[in-house]
Amino acid sequence: MTDKSVTQLFPAPAERTLTGLYLAHDLRRLAMARPFVYANFVTSLDGRIAIPDAVKGGMKVPAQIANDRDWRLFQELAIQADLIITTGRYLRDYAAGKAQEILRVYDEPRFADLKAWRAAQGLSPQPDLAVVSSSLDFPVPDALHHGGRKVIVVTDARSDTARIKRLEAQIGQVVVAGGERVEGAQFVACMAETGYRVIYSAAGPKIAHMLLAGAVLDRLYLTQVSRILGGEPFSSIVEGALLDKAIDLPLRHLYYDAQGTGETGQLFGCYGGR
Repeated sequence: MTDKSVTQLFPAPAERTLTGLYLAHDLRRLAMARPFVYANFVTSLDGRIAIPDAVKGGMKVPAQIANDRDWRLFQELAIQADLIITTGRYLRDYAAGKAQEILRVYDEPRFADLKAWRAAQGLSPQPDLAVVSSSLDFPVPDALHHGGRKVIVVTDARSDTARIKRLEAQIGQVVVAGGERVEGAQFVACMAETGYRVIYSAAGPKIAHMLLAGAVLDRLYLTQVSRILGGEPFSSIVEGALLDKAIDLPLRHLYYDAQGTGETGQLFGCYGGR
């Protein structure tokens, strides 16, 4: 990855460097009475964030849209968080070797500057993890506690008591944040009580739906690669029931990156009210 510039299209035309692009958004200053919650996706023009993996099974980020420049920005978002959201399904896929690595953030030498940035802020070496799961049926990989971080399991009131006790023995804390399912507003309130101020969803479209339905998603970061993939089945950025009310996420920042995926380019968008 070379650090060639990206073109800021909104709010005012300008040239920016890729390195530090999302660090400059300074998300930690935006946490107020309620934690600041944000999510991130990379998508094709026709809305695909994941397609079937013919080799390993399950779903994967399409190779046609995955790229190092977007991955750099994923890391810049991750290191600003106190807490990263993942799911039991992700951990099952991770154990089976089917999942993209999100448990060990900024470990590669090329991200040494991000590790230094986090240390300079006086933050823990790694963000803590919240594992959202109703079934509580997932393995606990060693990487879950990487960097000495804390792990919280978040479930609903229907969960099996025996599984809750088993996970409490393995992990240490299980939080109930909903009746029939984990509710976004209850989840964020529970995390606020625990002391988390900045929460990053690295999870999929169902968690995005949970946060949107609970009116607690403050920002959406969306990389849109200028390629059409087609095919089905596929995952998009939000999956679940029709939202009771449409969620307005005004455009805050928009950048054009000509270097992203060959000659096609990509857009880095930031949407939200905060």
